[in-house]
Amino acid sequence: MSTKPALDELFERRITYPDFDPQERLARLVGLDDQKARLIKIVGLLINPGNLEAWSRKHHAGADGLLNTVLRRPPLVVLAGDVGSGKTELAETIGDAVARQENIDITLFPLSLSTRGQGRVGEMTQLLSTAFDYTVAEATKLKSSSGKARGAVMLLVDEADALAQSREAAQMHHEDRAGVNAFIRGVDRLGNGRLPAVVIMCTNRLGALDPAVKRRAADILTFNRPNDAQRRAVLTRTFEQLGFSRQQIDALVTTTGSEKSQEYGFTFSDLTQRLLPAIVLDAYPSGPVDPKRALDIARGMKPTPPFAENNA
Repeated sequence: MSTKPALDELFERRITYPDFDPQERLARLVGLDDQKARLIKIVGLLINPGNLEAWSRKHHAGADGLLNTVLRRPPLVVLAGDVGSGKTELAETIGDAVARQENIDITLFPLSLSTRGQGRVGEMTQLLSTAFDYTVAEATKLKSSSGKARGAVMLLVDEADALAQSREAAQMHHEDRAGVNAFIRGVDRLGNGRLPAVVIMCTNRLGALDPAVKRRAADILTFNRPNDAQRRAVLTRTFEQLGFSRQQIDALVTTTGSEKSQEYGFTFSDLTQRLLPAIVLDAYPSGPVDPKRALDIARGMKPTPPFAENNA
């Protein structure tokens, strides 16, 4: 490739936080309170380490060794888990909560899958290197000598195993190996520069990620299919407004879970993007939603099968 890729070729879109839309989307992610709280804390510290330094001076003055160990972690967080478990939605909206907490503007750069290129020699490597060039340039503008970032950048890599799969795979093409190397160099550039930036990776196949990528992760958050309490939280929020009783909601919770004939239950996206719309459209426009009919629809709907991970 002879020309440097344009910004729009690298990133699907750019989102600036705080913003009301991602704030509302984040609030709708019920059942993921632990992941939300943990990710907000991790991202906040990675892009704005001054707060951790202030905490250390107050509570553990002189513990510089421990502080440096925490602060030297590469600015990389991996969200790993089953399909439809809320990883991408959380990654795309968490920046709003962090921006409000840190009182700064944050820009999200979602890396386009087209970054894999067309397989021409050197193309994927150049695309990834250029994406990190943009990220580094934007983050450098926001770095402050006072230690308090003036803003921050988040680089989102969805379906990360497509870009950072293990170089140990026997069938891996040399161009893909070079791309993984470029990705690792990019993460290290952000970390070594102590820039207000963080890379968030989402993957259904944690085992397929390159070991060097996983070692660099400041944290790996796991996402599972919703349990009974989490499904109840999602369903109650909707069906209480429609006048469903606790018993009727409990029946839906049971039906959407794992059963003897089915080892896995509904995913979050099965509930919000398939089941709820199907129940509404079944009733529209002739009458109100009927609890018995809603249960029949849930019983007739099959959950999305788990992603079959293959590390060969």
